[in-house]
Amino acid sequence: MSSQNSPLPHWHGNLRNMGMRQNTGIECGLQGCDDELAAIVERLTRWFDGAARDLPWRRTRDPYAVWISEVMLQQTQVQTVIPYWNRWMERLPAVRNLAEAPTDLVLKLWEGLGYYSRARNLQRAACQIMSDHGGVFPRDPAAILRLPGIGPYTAGAIASIALDQPEPILDGNVIRVLTRLFALEGDPKAKLLNRQLWDVAAQLVRSAHAQIDLGDQRCSRLNQALMELGATVCTPGSQPACGVCPVAGACRAHQQGSPGRFPELAPRVPITARFFATGILEHEGRYLLKLRENTEVNRGFWEFPNWETAASDDAESVLSDHLGVPRTIWSAWPDLRHHITRYRMTQRVRLACFLPPQNSTMGTWLWATSTELESLALTAAHRKLARKLQHAFQKRP
Repeated sequence: MSSQNSPLPHWHGNLRNMGMRQNTGIECGLQGCDDELAAIVERLTRWFDGAARDLPWRRTRDPYAVWISEVMLQQTQVQTVIPYWNRWMERLPAVRNLAEAPTDLVLKLWEGLGYYSRARNLQRAACQIMSDHGGVFPRDPAAILRLPGIGPYTAGAIASIALDQPEPILDGNVIRVLTRLFALEGDPKAKLLNRQLWDVAAQLVRSAHAQIDLGDQRCSRLNQALMELGATVCTPGSQPACGVCPVAGACRAHQQGSPGRFPELAPRVPITARFFATGILEHEGRYLLKLRENTEVNRGFWEFPNWETAASDDAESVLSDHLGVPRTIWSAWPDLRHHITRYRMTQRVRLACFLPPQNSTMGTWLWATSTELESLALTAAHRKLARKLQHAFQKRP
C-alpha cells in the first residue's frame, strides 16, 4: 500500500467521536481530534509542496496579484485564465494602475471572461483602496471583506494565500474535498451544512498555523493544497484519483467506496433556450455597433444590433422593423450558438450593406472600422462574430 494511502496515525474513523454528525443539524465542527487534524494538514501541505502546478500567480505574494487571479478563476478554468492574468498584470500591474485606468481598458482586458460586473467591482475596489488605505492593499481580513465585490471566499483566499493568515476558504473544490473526507451528507449550499463546512475549513487552516514545523507560508500552502487536491485529484464524478490522494487513508467516502456520492448537490436548474435576431450592417467599410447601457448584464460593452425573439420569429422581419432596413436585402449567415450559465443562446445572424434611417438608431451607436472592432470591448458572442466577419473579408479577392 502506498504511504500516501495508508491510514493516518490513530485515526478513529468515527464522526460522532469528533463532534460531527452526518446531517445538517450539526452545530460544531471537528472537536477532540487535534492529532487527526494535524496529520491531515501535514499530509496535504507536504503533498502540495511536491505536486503543485506551476501557475504564474503562485510566483508572487502580492495580494493585488492574488486578488486578480482569484476573481478571474471564479467559474473559469485555470488554462483559460493564465493568458488573461498575464495580460492584465502587464497592463495594470498595481492597484493604482487599475484605479486610474479607463473603464474601456478594464473591460477590454476582461473581454471573454464573462460576469463583467466583476471587472467593474475590481476597479471600484481599487479606487476604495486608494482612498481608504493610501493605495496599499489592506492586511486586515475584515477590511478586505469590505471591498466591493469581495465575499468571504475571496477575502479568505487573499488573506491566507498572499498574507499567510489563518483564514478559511470554501469554494467548489474545497467543498468536494471536505464533504468526501468526512462523508458529510446534504446539500453543501444549505445553511447549516455550509456553516459546518466553513467551520471545518477554519479548523484546518488554524491547525496549519499552529504547526510551526511545517515552515513558512503554511496557511497559504494548506489552503492552496485543498484547492489543488479538488482540482487535480479529488475531481467531480464517480472516479476521483483516490490512488494518489495524500489523505485517502483518512477519507470516509473512500472507505465507504462511494466518493462519487459527495457532495450531494441540488438538481441543476433546467436549461433555457433563447433566440436573438442579430444584424451586421456594413456601410463604406464600417460596421454598426450599439453600446449596452441601461442594463447590468454586459453594460459598457459593444454589440452588433440584436433583439431577443421567440423561436418561431423571422429574423429578417425583426431586424427590418427595428432598423428600417428593407427585409429583402438581408443575407443569411450561419447561426452562432453559445452558452451562458443555464442559457443556450442562438444568434440568428443576418448581413446587409445599408445605411439605416437616422431615427432608427437612437441611443449610443458607433460605425466602427475593422481595426476599431479589434480594439473595442465586445461581448463574447459578438467578438466571435467580429472575427468571422474579418475572416470573411480577408478571403475577398
